[in-house]
Amino acid sequence: MDPKKILDADILDIIFEGRNKEYGAYDLRKTYNRRLIMAMASIGALILLLFVGYLLAGVIGSGQKKQNMVVQDVQLEDVKEEKKNEPPPPPPPKIEPPKVEMAKFTPPKIVKDDQVKEEEKPPEQEKLEDTKIGTTNQEGIKDDGLAAPVDQGKGVVEAPKKDEEDYDKLFTKVEIESSFPGGDAAWQRYLLKNMRYPEEAQNNEIQGQVVVQFIVDKEGNISDVQAVSGPTDGGLRDEAVRVIKKSGLWKPAVQNGRQVKSQKRQPIVFKLEQ
Repeated sequence: MDPKKILDADILDIIFEGRNKEYGAYDLRKTYNRRLIMAMASIGALILLLFVGYLLAGVIGSGQKKQNMVVQDVQLEDVKEEKKNEPPPPPPPKIEPPKVEMAKFTPPKIVKDDQVKEEEKPPEQEKLEDTKIGTTNQEGIKDDGLAAPVDQGKGVVEAPKKDEEDYDKLFTKVEIESSFPGGDAAWQRYLLKNMRYPEEAQNNEIQGQVVVQFIVDKEGNISDVQAVSGPTDGGLRDEAVRVIKKSGLWKPAVQNGRQVKSQKRQPIVFKLEQ
């Protein structure tokens, strides 16, 4: 290359002086800057297009109806037996003891015969053998060693009945049912925190109440968890069973003041709110 042109020549022309510029390497290096700028511009345009699409999707989606999950817990009410107003039974008849024949006893006095009154004469000795001595004369049955009747309400003392209840069996009906620790408020908080509305049920708008049956032992451990009623589609039953199994220890049921093993039915409501 002419030395006068070296100062004005491009660096590539100097490098490829006397070489085959048609081979391709010269052209690649010559157009490198232009291709780099075009690539950066394309990437920037693609990012801008994605950003604008995200904004448009957010604006369009905000106008559509949203489905929110509402968790409700329904407590099964205890069935109260109606008591019939029956009249009280009549009191037992009072049995009066039989009257016993008595003869009046008169203290002896020494007087003249003509002054003795007929009613003051003492009874003959033969009549006193089977007659009781009293202060008045009374007709009745002979005294044959009769005993006074026993008062039916007070004369019998019964021993306390032995408690023969088996407290190791499974109770299906108890005085105090097992419950979640903390009461209904704690149970609602637990459901809101741990229960997930199945996506399949949301997509198909499946909702309803699922009743889960399980056993709570004397220590509060749960077992034999199974859904006995509720929608069979959408995964609602599986989710209700999962939540119950994850709930930890429960408060055991109480029967006659003792903690017992009992059967529990807990309803869980799945509801979609527009």
